[in-house]
Amino acid sequence: MKALPTLLCIPDISGFTQFMSKTDFELSSKVIPSLLNKIVYSNDIGLKISEIEGDAVLFYKTGDLPSLKDLLNQCKFFYTEFYKQLYALKKRHQGTEAAKIIPEVLGLKIILHYGEEVGLVAVGKRIKLIGEDVITAHRLLKNNIPEEEYILISNDLLSQFSEEEVNIQLEWALFEKGLIKEEHLGKIEFHYIDLTRVQKGSFIDPK
Repeated sequence: MKALPTLLCIPDISGFTQFMSKTDFELSSKVIPSLLNKIVYSNDIGLKISEIEGDAVLFYKTGDLPSLKDLLNQCKFFYTEFYKQLYALKKRHQGTEAAKIIPEVLGLKIILHYGEEVGLVAVGKRIKLIGEDVITAHRLLKNNIPEEEYILISNDLLSQFSEEEVNIQLEWALFEKGLIKEEHLGKIEFHYIDLTRVQKGSFIDPK
């Protein structure tokens, strides 16, 4: 087993349980894999896949980090491509009664975290990630952010970038602060970007 400094990225489909309960298996079995595939093939910064976890993809990257700007732009690309696919699926399955709720119920949140020692273990053709930071990344999915769609960046990741990079003002992004407290992991601080504001931008075409 190797333990390496590792970037962790988890795009997670929000509204998954609600969608599964409101649609039949035939539709959900086409929609969810299609959305996960869109996420996988929208990866432009060399992230590797560890696992596909039902409604989420666990990406990782060892070695040099992308710039914070490139990393956030990648997350924006995940999000915009995800929404284009939502509307394409709504149109493709418009003959079914539940098709109209596809872009109404489903959304995307993205967790970004960094660990100094993440274990990489080969299991079959995949690399299994283990360690406290992997647990932390998944724990960050259960937070108190009031919005359903966001990019969450742990302070452990932000600390890897210069103050100048962290203070960069993207035309589409506004950082807000948050934290969670966990019995075994302690206090985990993070910043997040509300993607519900981004969704209203002109780069998503709902037609």
